[in-house]
Amino acid sequence: MRDFLNFLRSRTFLIQLALAFLALILFGFLALRWLKSTTQHGDFVVVPDFSKMSVMEMREAADNSGLRYEVLDSTNYNPEYPRFSILEQNPPAGTRVKNNRKIYFTVNPSGYKKVSVPRIIQVTRRNATSMLRAVGLDVQRVTYIDELGKDMVYYIKFKGKEVNPGDKLPKTSKVELICGNGTIPGKAIIQAESKD
Repeated sequence: MRDFLNFLRSRTFLIQLALAFLALILFGFLALRWLKSTTQHGDFVVVPDFSKMSVMEMREAADNSGLRYEVLDSTNYNPEYPRFSILEQNPPAGTRVKNNRKIYFTVNPSGYKKVSVPRIIQVTRRNATSMLRAVGLDVQRVTYIDELGKDMVYYIKFKGKEVNPGDKLPKTSKVELICGNGTIPGKAIIQAESKD
């Protein structure tokens, strides 16, 4: 034990300890320098605002900024943005990121997604309107014809053409409901003829 304690106090041990300490400091310094150069510590790129750019414009701007990108599909059409333009980006504009960072883009589709026309034939106008709104369609006009069922839907039209339940229309489309007015078809003519 005494020999070990004498060794710890010896000049040789202290020199070795100092050299080991210096080697550790030098290793740490070199490791930090290497990490800084590899991770580009302190080098940032400010993410541009890609909003409403076309996909081609976005690609060029991303390349010029030293950023990578990935385009994600979108099912939500926004009429305030041009078709096939950038709707959203992540990270958002103004964010400081490292060079070569990947930016994720959501692109505006060419139009509203299509929805199925619900089964509203022989349904009251009020219920039919609610069912249409539930799927994203709207009633533009109601036209009445001589049919016994008052306010009962007999036909559905879109842009003047008859559509059937299950047909696909772009979301937010406005349709025309053809409803009965409560009159039996042909009864008014028969009564008029009998009065003569």
